[in-house]
Amino acid sequence: MQGKKIYQEELFNSFQLSNRVPKSNFYRRLTAVLDLGYLYSFTREYYGVSGQKSIDPLVFFKLCLVGYLENIISDRKLIAHCSMRLDILYFMGYDIDEELPWHTTIISRSGI
Repeated sequence: MQGKKIYQEELFNSFQLSNRVPKSNFYRRLTAVLDLGYLYSFTREYYGVSGQKSIDPLVFFKLCLVGYLENIISDRKLIAHCSMRLDILYFMGYDIDEELPWHTTIISRSGI
């Protein structure tokens, strides 16, 4: 008898991103060895004390790094690519239901 898979979203789901990214994955291994906490102190002077919160400097750096490693020069394509990859979401510290930063908050890196 022929089976037919019918997709139905679950209302509540028990999903952990860390369980879905293999231990041998490049971005998981990079997360384990890359400590970027110093970026907060290096970039503090460039941020104001009032207004809307900006993109996290670590997230910004990681987005630029992913763009370089994946050879993506379009900010729109980079955000679309990152939002579809579980390993990159894990690397950046985002969960599957969190929105990534808006593509216009990333300065184009094409001149670098």
